[in-house]
Amino acid sequence: MDSLLTSGSAVMGTDSAGLTNSEKLLKDSARLMDGSIAMTFDNSDTDLVFTELALTEQLVELTGENNGVITEENFYWLVPRKKMEAMQLADSVLKGADSALWSKNTQYTALKNSLQVYYKAAKNGGWDSLTLSPGLRKGVKSPVVTALKKRLAATNDYPSTDTSNVYNDSLEMSVKTVQQQYGFAPTGQLSDSLIWELNVPAQERVQQILVNMNRAMWMPPQTDSTRITVNIPSLQLYVYSDSGKVMEMPVIVGKEGTGTMAFSDEISKVVFNPYWNIPQSIVQNEIKPAMNADPNYLKKRNMEIVKQNDSLPEIRQLPGKDNALGRVKFLFPNSFDIYLHDTPNKDLFAQQNRALSHGCIRVAHPDSLASFILRDQSEWTPDKIVAAMNSGKEQTVEVKKPVPVSITYYTAFADEKGKMQFRKDVYGYDKKTAAKMFTTTSGA
Repeated sequence: MDSLLTSGSAVMGTDSAGLTNSEKLLKDSARLMDGSIAMTFDNSDTDLVFTELALTEQLVELTGENNGVITEENFYWLVPRKKMEAMQLADSVLKGADSALWSKNTQYTALKNSLQVYYKAAKNGGWDSLTLSPGLRKGVKSPVVTALKKRLAATNDYPSTDTSNVYNDSLEMSVKTVQQQYGFAPTGQLSDSLIWELNVPAQERVQQILVNMNRAMWMPPQTDSTRITVNIPSLQLYVYSDSGKVMEMPVIVGKEGTGTMAFSDEISKVVFNPYWNIPQSIVQNEIKPAMNADPNYLKKRNMEIVKQNDSLPEIRQLPGKDNALGRVKFLFPNSFDIYLHDTPNKDLFAQQNRALSHGCIRVAHPDSLASFILRDQSEWTPDKIVAAMNSGKEQTVEVKKPVPVSITYYTAFADEKGKMQFRKDVYGYDKKTAAKMFTTTSGA
């Protein structure tokens, strides 16, 4: 393996000349993986996993400042890889085929720890499917209760010593915890949705965790204690400081077809009462047809034409209570034109499915978020922030200490307590990634 790493470094141009071209790096790496460059190792699955993970480590290290030029998608496209069964890959990773690099990534490490639990369950034959029994609640005795306790014990979510058929207080508490693991309200009562999640086979969960470990490789380590994270499948925003998680709120993300991109940056500006400069795609597909149907459409929605082009007009919506961006937006420079913002449609946050936007991220409590981002600027008290939001006048505030923000896509992840969480694959990315990683795949 040392000879492989030495050869890899030479191939990828880590000499005094330095790395000059990301595409050349990827193509050279592809040749390395394809066997065009001679090196000594056998063809065992474990050795190939070591090879790929070592190569990935060098790619990530060398392109850490590359602003997304090398991504998970084009890495798969350019670098041939040996597919294998999910359980084979899990076995290799748990034997140490990954490297010390990933220990810097807390999410990767947490996922690996959880992988051991689900891998062990899968090796032991998984678990039996549960059925929802009507009227199953605390105090009831039923064989289904025994089966439920056994299922939860398989993933360390309930003591394996309790095999009684009584739905007791301990089980109710465990059910509440497990409901939160899958993004449900902690009622303590079983539902069809929870039973469906619990019935997902152990091997399928192993596959899901491996897919998300693969994503974690490409995310920069969370070195900043003060940061904001949006996880698209969770439909939640999390705010962290030195003391840990200090805030969490629901968000609305892009719908399928106009999905929110995953990337990292820094929030550098807060804009109160913003104008909404409407993207040309929305003008073309939504506003122009509406204008043709109703000559007063723009006036009714407080919109104006900024520039009349030959093909499409440039249109913006003026600040106000009905502005699509609400009373405030939070800017972090990116090529996707994605940002966080308020919304006048607060009722949408009560929906279970909140993948509804054109790509930007709507936040449920923008005033609280603004207070956190501007916390080191003493003049921006909570009262002043609310006053600025209600002023009706656009005002841009530079953030003196830009706040790191990461937009992530994890359908399996560990929360701040290290507890495993699973969410729906809202954009179908898991299936696409699994098809590139495994010889056979399961699940949706």
